[in-house]
Amino acid sequence: MNHLIITALDNRVSAEFLANILDLEVGAGWGPFIPVETTNGVRLDFATIPQDDMALQHYAFLVSEEAFDGILGRIKESGVDFAADPQFTKPREINYNHGGRGVYFMDPAGHGMEVITQPYGADLK
Repeated sequence: MNHLIITALDNRVSAEFLANILDLEVGAGWGPFIPVETTNGVRLDFATIPQDDMALQHYAFLVSEEAFDGILGRIKESGVDFAADPQFTKPREINYNHGGRGVYFMDPAGHGMEVITQPYGADLK
């Protein structure tokens, strides 16, 4: 994958939020997009759209165990709600699915974000 467009109510706010949580850099704006490049080279292009056009999306990021610690710390520092499950029935907890760790949180546009240290099914191999 080369790039992905992520809709936002405010492209700069959403780009800066996710870049801060994942410890990434926000790139220079290009046309209607504010880019954030992930460590594996995939560019996330944030685009502002009207709230009436917003549809909930889900994005999952596979990170190292070491990176997870920093990400969880930044989530806690930001005051954003997080949970061990996508329904948020286990608030302020993380999960240990697939032989790793994971956490769910929402971005400013209401998209469901997930950070995991092992891919789904890794514990079945």
